[in-house]
Amino acid sequence: MQPIAIIRRVLVALSLALCLSGSAAAQSDPVAAREVDALIADVAALRSAVFIRNGSEYDAAKAAEHLRLKRSRAGNKLKTAEDFIRYCATASSMSGKKYRLRFADGRETDVDAYLNARLQALRRPREAKH
Repeated sequence: MQPIAIIRRVLVALSLALCLSGSAAAQSDPVAAREVDALIADVAALRSAVFIRNGSEYDAAKAAEHLRLKRSRAGNKLKTAEDFIRYCATASSMSGKKYRLRFADGRETDVDAYLNARLQALRRPREAKH
């Protein structure tokens, strides 16, 4: 096995361990919890998009359900919305394959890139008030 493949497997295993070790993401920080809630709601609202996980396609409701499951298993290990994106919404903890979104117009993007952009958009109005 190539060294890069070994490193990738170790990182996937560490991500899986993190996501499976607790009960409620970002529980200690109510702002982070609200941000994660908003990100999952955003995915659920993508009615015309397809969530691609391990080569299989899922609708928005199933995608949101999967992200909620990973979040619930992550527990208080997730301190920020960025932690949620990094450890629970980037790639399969089983295969290491990146999660993808395909929009109605055929464009595709990595889920983590989409969620990071949405997170920045969520924060912009709040940051402008301070």
